Amino acid sequence: MLTSVAAFFRSRKQFWILPAYAVFYSLVFRYLEKAIRNPGSYHLIYCPLDRYIPFNEYFVVFYFSWFVFMFLVFGFFTAINRDVTEYHRFLLYLFSGMTIFLIVSAIYPNGLDIRPAALPNHNIFSRMVARLYQMDTPTNVFPSIHVYNSLSAALAVNNCKMLKNYKGLRIGTFTLAFLIILSTVFLKQHSVYDVAGGVFMSIILYRLIYQPAEAAEPQTEADGFAPSGR
Repeated sequence: MLTSVAAFFRSRKQFWILPAYAVFYSLVFRYLEKAIRNPGSYHLIYCPLDRYIPFNEYFVVFYFSWFVFMFLVFGFFTAINRDVTEYHRFLLYLFSGMTIFLIVSAIYPNGLDIRPAALPNHNIFSRMVARLYQMDTPTNVFPSIHVYNSLSAALAVNNCKMLKNYKGLRIGTFTLAFLIILSTVFLKQHSVYDVAGGVFMSIILYRLIYQPAEAAEPQTEADGFAPSGR
């Protein structure tokens, strides 16, 4: 019985690893959020460049598109792309950065005080921003996971062998990631420092996780995809 259960989870791990990590991440993040709920219990992050970036509620569309973007990328690597190595590499890439973020938040509690006191316009986009502000507190923002995951997903898609010939898709992925990153500062959800931290962490982990593997793989036309068996 136990052997059968273990074999089932081994053969279906592409479907349970992500939800399992998502539960772990959510529980730890919620605990860290509660731990620094009171003002003064965390360090305020502020970059002088923040004051020169105007608030723009229209970017909330790109901010929320992050959820659809990540769902589609995870869905592709989980259910469509058959390269097992790429699947594992992508999960390692995402989970490593998100875990580092949790560690940073635990060691260096941080937050922002750059949101507008009142939203300048009264339209559907401003109402979406108001809802966002209610849902997402301006604490534990460094490095920005919105930025990290967006850039990392775009880099993983660009690295995918199956999508090598889909130049338009790869350019579109980077374009959307760039707009999502811009949305974090135009909505005053993140400081320039948060964005820089997310970009820096994504590039460093990409170099550590992807580039050594790329150098070790033979670059031949005969390269195929590994069989399914995650």
